[in-house]
Amino acid sequence: MKLCRYDEDRLGVVVGNMVHDVTAAQDEIRKGARYDMKGDAVIAALPAWRKRIEEMAATAPGKPLAGVKLLSPVARPSKTMAAPTNYKKHIEEMRARTDIPREALQRQPPDIGKAGIFLKSNSSIVGPSEGIPIRFLDRTNEHEIELVAVIGKQGTNIPKDKAKDYIAGYTLGLDMTCRGGEDRSFRKSIDGYSVLGPWFVTADEIANPDDLKITLTNNGVLKQTADTKDLIYDIGRLIEFASSFYTLYPGDVYYTGTPQGVAAVKPGDVLRGSCDAIGAFEIAVRAHQA
Repeated sequence: MKLCRYDEDRLGVVVGNMVHDVTAAQDEIRKGARYDMKGDAVIAALPAWRKRIEEMAATAPGKPLAGVKLLSPVARPSKTMAAPTNYKKHIEEMRARTDIPREALQRQPPDIGKAGIFLKSNSSIVGPSEGIPIRFLDRTNEHEIELVAVIGKQGTNIPKDKAKDYIAGYTLGLDMTCRGGEDRSFRKSIDGYSVLGPWFVTADEIANPDDLKITLTNNGVLKQTADTKDLIYDIGRLIEFASSFYTLYPGDVYYTGTPQGVAAVKPGDVLRGSCDAIGAFEIAVRAHQA
């Protein structure tokens, strides 16, 4: 099943190029959720609600996807996690660059086990329709396409062989980056610098997340191609690693790392992320306005 959030916080099931409104289910789930719960109520309730949501979608009229504004498919993650330097060729391209302060590279070792994962502010999350408002136009701002895992249930100290039992599904993400000497999380938590979309695909629809091809184009020009089989820490190892430090909650999102080909973006650019097993999104880049 493919679930999207769209327009004014509506929930829909995507079938082909149509979206079927199941917002009533979202409203009821949220109404019964505790205000102080950690995580996303809809993602947490999905196992119990899935059949009913599918039945609602089957009777709801479809609306063309082209006519809706896609938001982030997850409304309230408790945290946004991200894996750095998780593709060998990306590590090599970053080592070869001369435009990044040496002290920044030295402070962030390429070994993910030593560097650890990092967190991005939830307030930086946007969906495709919201666009990317670039700040600091005098600095380099770059795209990083990634597969994103969405956690489905609470867990901590999760062993690798059980990790996928904790995944609700997958989406695509852009870990936008403003280059500089500041802390990594600081530069990557700018408003709009955590793109998620186009929708959320339940885990049962993706046979092997460790063997997916993901691409990114900028203005129609291919910039990045990822094969998730090349991840240094695969999906299971990533979840084992994160959960050794944190408790994971339903709706937590986990950017799994970007491949080689990161490049600068500027206002006016249109980025397109795509994966056959998930779908595709386009997002426009603009200059931030106070």
